[in-house]
Amino acid sequence: MTDSLPITIEGLTKQYGDLYALDSVDLSIKSGEFLTLLGPSGSGKTTLLMALAGFTRPDCGRINFGTEDVTLKPPHLRDVGMVFQSYALFPHMSVADNIGYPLKLRKVGRADLEQRVKTALDTVQLAGYGARKITQLSGGQKQRIALARAIVFNPRIVLMDEPLSALDKKLRDHMQIELRHMHDRLGMTTVYVTHDQREALTMSDRIAVINKGQVMQLGTPREIYDTPANRFVADFIGESTFLPIGRQGQDLFLADQKIMARATENTTGPTVLVVRPEHLVPLTGQPNDDTNIFATTVRDIVYQGDAILFCLELSDGTKVMMRKGCNSRNDLGSIRVGDSLKVGLHRDDAVVVADDDSPPQQAEATL
Repeated sequence: MTDSLPITIEGLTKQYGDLYALDSVDLSIKSGEFLTLLGPSGSGKTTLLMALAGFTRPDCGRINFGTEDVTLKPPHLRDVGMVFQSYALFPHMSVADNIGYPLKLRKVGRADLEQRVKTALDTVQLAGYGARKITQLSGGQKQRIALARAIVFNPRIVLMDEPLSALDKKLRDHMQIELRHMHDRLGMTTVYVTHDQREALTMSDRIAVINKGQVMQLGTPREIYDTPANRFVADFIGESTFLPIGRQGQDLFLADQKIMARATENTTGPTVLVVRPEHLVPLTGQPNDDTNIFATTVRDIVYQGDAILFCLELSDGTKVMMRKGCNSRNDLGSIRVGDSLKVGLHRDDAVVVADDDSPPQQAEATL
């Protein structure tokens, strides 16, 4: 395995005119961790990655690789592997020459260079492709070659800027698993940029959700999904319906109905109940005492192959979605459009968050 380095980012700021691409970002990345920067276009995630690579100079703040301050260090002296969205391969060079280029710049001897190129090709499962031209490769093969070039000199940090975005869905899903397995084998610290939530959930040790140049939430995939810090995170990760919640002391109310939920302690201002489609369940018997019950009317039913999506309407006209797995052992086929249907939401699946996109300053508590 490759030696890896932790990364520490302190107060990193980058401003373009009146726009803050990065707004006092603090972030600690563990040695050997696979951390994903996730956010919409224009959120600042790529600016942060380019600052780590040395291609963007921050206005203020500091970046440490291990104990070394690299904030002002040029890219070619940072010794990081980089995989670009466009792959940035040299079309006039062979596969082997593309992979060996970083070694050539480091004046590695010919015999050692050839052996390390061969090892890199073996690692990305393209043994024997060294003599091919770049134009003879498929999209997935080009992505592997770009990755091989990034790891051939055994960097302790690898940066990836949406490397799978140009691939079709089936190949992209396959490469997500391949990249994760490769990271586990090689052990380098990896920072990965994507706007694809499923990709982030599949591959990451931790995810930093970024919006408006700030880290909205940092946590494991399960923490980010199950306990979003605010409405932005809940809306960006997965599908959700948001229902306005009122408070009377420690009690929560949806209209006149008391709600049992997980909530954020000391949240000030408006709050919303996060309802995810997979957490709603049709009620056929008496639910337990920890389940919220909602009376709904079925407005639409959509068959999705592996699941059925129900569009439900609450008594006040609010629409909520319920998704259930489709198999021959359930009785969902008896539900029709126009039916009255009671659905349940367990208190452990009912999360209340601040109705804003500010980074949280409080800890979670269970009501």
